[in-house]
Amino acid sequence: MTCSRSGARAKGRRPPRKRIRERCFSLRRKVLSKNRRRGPVADRYSAERQEGDGCRAVYPGNQHDARDGAEVSGRGTQERKGREPSARELAMDILTRVEQEGAYSNLQLNAALQRANLSREDAGLATELVYGPISRMNTLDYFLNRFVSKGVSKLQPWVRSLLRLSLYQIMYLDRIPSHAVVNEAVNLAKRRGHQGISGMVNGVLRNVLRSPDKLVLPESLGPAERIALEHSHPEWLVQRWIGQYGEEAAEAICRANNEPPAVSVRVNTTMISRDGLLGEMEEKGMDAVPSPLTPEGILVRSGGNMALTGWYRDGQLSVQDESSMLVGDAVGPEPGMRVLDCCAAPGGKTAHMAELMRDEGKIIANDLHEHKQKLIREQAERLGLDAIEPVTGDALELAGRYPAASFDRILLDAPCSGLGVIRRKPDLKWAKTPGDIEEIAALQYRLLESVSALLRPGGILVYSTCTIEPRENEENVERFLRNHPEFAIAPEAPPAWERLLGTALPRGGGVQILPQHFHSDGFYIARIQRLS
Repeated sequence: MTCSRSGARAKGRRPPRKRIRERCFSLRRKVLSKNRRRGPVADRYSAERQEGDGCRAVYPGNQHDARDGAEVSGRGTQERKGREPSARELAMDILTRVEQEGAYSNLQLNAALQRANLSREDAGLATELVYGPISRMNTLDYFLNRFVSKGVSKLQPWVRSLLRLSLYQIMYLDRIPSHAVVNEAVNLAKRRGHQGISGMVNGVLRNVLRSPDKLVLPESLGPAERIALEHSHPEWLVQRWIGQYGEEAAEAICRANNEPPAVSVRVNTTMISRDGLLGEMEEKGMDAVPSPLTPEGILVRSGGNMALTGWYRDGQLSVQDESSMLVGDAVGPEPGMRVLDCCAAPGGKTAHMAELMRDEGKIIANDLHEHKQKLIREQAERLGLDAIEPVTGDALELAGRYPAASFDRILLDAPCSGLGVIRRKPDLKWAKTPGDIEEIAALQYRLLESVSALLRPGGILVYSTCTIEPRENEENVERFLRNHPEFAIAPEAPPAWERLLGTALPRGGGVQILPQHFHSDGFYIARIQRLS
């Protein structure tokens, strides 16, 4: 997650009012077709569990290392006394822990699903009921406050979680009858609390069903507040994106952040061609197509969790987002080159570069934490790659560890705010503050200045992040180039970038991919060449 100890401190047009009213949460007419989940929620389970190769998003306080192995616990778990939790109960426990302890929703969910004896369908529902209420938290609270006399903030955390996941089902899930949602919520409340709590839960949810007119946003909202509530994002962040990209694009970003991520895999071309793997997938009846963005990518429209397949086990593929794959293509390492990956864990981009080099040459894969190096070694072993040499150290100290100008290619996939991967990690948007962005941007610039000394003349340094924040992206690159005339934007773009023209945004000599552009993660990538 972090490659420097300093990172441990880091923390268009508005649519017509008729359209807004029609799509803003009216239960009476069930007009949530643009926002409601349709079809089997197990599909979201497949997509959400596969988180690409791990964006280096930095959370405030950097407490993730202490929480990585944490288990879902608390009063609810203790009181089950051996009884298997239902999907809703599991989700309620996770939501409560995420709010109370700042636990990572994805880590908590994956650990809980591994322990729970749930069917695929119930695992999909549990996944939806964790990510959905987190994604829609401010919207759910806005409407719940119309029904809870003292406000949701005054409720016990587990009761608040129960009401959120129940209202989420009523508002956003087509397949579940509203009366069933209420009955299940009341039963959960009876098991966890006393009669008064179950009565309150019953009263609130039944009032919701009786008063659909209270689930419509007022027409007096300004653009930022409307987008923030309609698409469930912090208002300060929406206002920031409106200033950076315009109202229409800001709304598109927020809408895309609420969609389940696509499932994409990277073919290990040292073992099998993309056409060869596509043929095998077709023989097994899978719906898979070539990625339009990267020559090593495949989009899997149906096929379950690809990390559980024989192809994954045998090293023929890795799960990785398409935008993330473009980073390796941008580095463009050739066989025999000496490459430095400054912040390598968990190793997806490192492995991609080794595959592009046909496993000939050397990649120094650095990360700050020793336990993260295990992930890199496991990736290399699974994929049969020998060119990767994992090392542990602070990326700010790499320039004192290796000779100057000793690498042909350098990848600085910098720790960042992670605002391009909100669809995978929805709790990120509620955890961030403007101050976090400034702090992490300062660290990124220090890293860029430090590691650039290791690039040989004529070599390429790729600076990338999984955020859409200009302060962390083009502003850092532009500042670096102003201060270092011996560097310039590389004159030749990689062939894969031709597919981005006309959609991705040119920024600071690099490209900014927004999440709505290709239904992939938001990423920034810049190629910098050393002239002398």
